[in-house]
Amino acid sequence: MAEEFEPKIVAFCCHYCAYSAADLAGSMRLQYPSNIRIVEMTCSGNIDHRVILNAFEEGADGVYVAGCMEGDCHFLKGNYRAKKRVNHVKQMLDEIGFDSRRLEFYNLSAAMGPRFAEIANEMTQRIKELGPSPLNKKEGDTK
Repeated sequence: MAEEFEPKIVAFCCHYCAYSAADLAGSMRLQYPSNIRIVEMTCSGNIDHRVILNAFEEGADGVYVAGCMEGDCHFLKGNYRAKKRVNHVKQMLDEIGFDSRRLEFYNLSAAMGPRFAEIANEMTQRIKELGPSPLNKKEGDTK
């Protein structure tokens, strides 16, 4: 029986909202996959395309960036910058034949612990369906 693929997913979360939502999900003891690696950021607007691409290069099968709700960024427009950057990287990924569905942007408030868990589950399911990142395939893999 083949071993089930367990994706590695990196979540870049802003400190004030998305990271607090993740903390709330934990406090509420909500279940979400343990394969999510959360990276706390001061603001999602600090995300850089090189950081996202580096996450894939270092073995992530999927990446998502989570910032404050639109209009509620603690740094005014950081979440708008982050969304724009993520969309730009998604376009780059499609241009090089690397499925852009492996990258996503989400808006969360600090009170959205259940939504954080839901996103973690959604991303895990999506990446399982897509399979391992092409950068992670070993020689001889046919999947």
